[in-house]
Amino acid sequence: MAVLEVTGRAATDPIAAMEYCYRQGWTDGLPVIPPTDERVAAFLGHLRRGREEVLGGVPERRRFVTLEQVAANAVMAGCLPEYAPVVLAAVEAILQPVFNLVGPSASLGGAGILLVVNGPVVQQLQINCGNNLFGPGNRANATIGRAIRLVLMNTCGAIPGLFDRSCLGHPGKYSYCIAENEPDSPWLPLHVERGCAAGSSAVTAFACEGPRQVRNSVSQTPEGVLTTIVDVMSSLGTSLTTSGSVATTASGTRQGEILIVMAGEHTHTVASHGWSKSDVRRYLAEHARRSVADLKRGGGIEGALEAGDEQRYVPVVERSEDIFVITAGGEEGAMSAVIPSWGPKVSSTAVTWPVA
Repeated sequence: MAVLEVTGRAATDPIAAMEYCYRQGWTDGLPVIPPTDERVAAFLGHLRRGREEVLGGVPERRRFVTLEQVAANAVMAGCLPEYAPVVLAAVEAILQPVFNLVGPSASLGGAGILLVVNGPVVQQLQINCGNNLFGPGNRANATIGRAIRLVLMNTCGAIPGLFDRSCLGHPGKYSYCIAENEPDSPWLPLHVERGCAAGSSAVTAFACEGPRQVRNSVSQTPEGVLTTIVDVMSSLGTSLTTSGSVATTASGTRQGEILIVMAGEHTHTVASHGWSKSDVRRYLAEHARRSVADLKRGGGIEGALEAGDEQRYVPVVERSEDIFVITAGGEEGAMSAVIPSWGPKVSSTAVTWPVA
């Protein structure tokens, strides 16, 4: 796609301009803001790089992404120009080889690309990290996440029915962007744990399923809260327990990653007992598992049941470091969310990228 040179009726009629974008196939099904040169230039003005710079691409499709294309898609998504550094960081993250964009953008599994934003930029842009975390109502969250989807469709060819072969998909494929609630968290933020400097800003891109809500307003111990989370983590039917992902997990080679979002009450319950994020990860990694018998019954492991299968277990993740834990969501409400990766790490690995 190119920057829109508005002429004729579209120059004076905003509805006509939006309809033009529909006819070009540039939308995700919702109306977009026409990417005029003036609007794109305003977006690029917040970056110190040339508009023709190639950021990367999907070579399997012979598609490559320029800075101007990113700007045009972000404008269409409704981003304000000051969102530019976050959008750019997110795009650079998903274009890294280990993210393997061609996989999650094409698979029948219907992955969304979740963005987790950290650092001072969260407050500067008012990115939501609290109530209604995954829901509507915040421009920054909605439009930054949507910009990534439009880049995938318009620049990378991930068009439903063409290269996007999702069987079901999920609502996060419209927009999937949150922030970690660092001011109210007792723990190190995600991007610092993943190697970024304290006080810096970063975006973590994660190809994943939709969030699975965990409710537990009864337990007053870390073990009680985390046992509930473990149960959801290890349910049969996620990408980490079926679809062939565990066919070779006995050798520890094909597990994926998983993100745990803990809202205020669950965070307080766990942290008030002195547990760190590392403690949380270790507990979850040790207890999130299924028996070989269960996996055989569900088809995740081939073969007939054998003696001892009920007592042999396969962990959901290979290492505790494959579990990402963040604090976000409302202060009231004893809830968390479990978000499994789209597939094993050999297919796509989360990437954390600095916001310049």
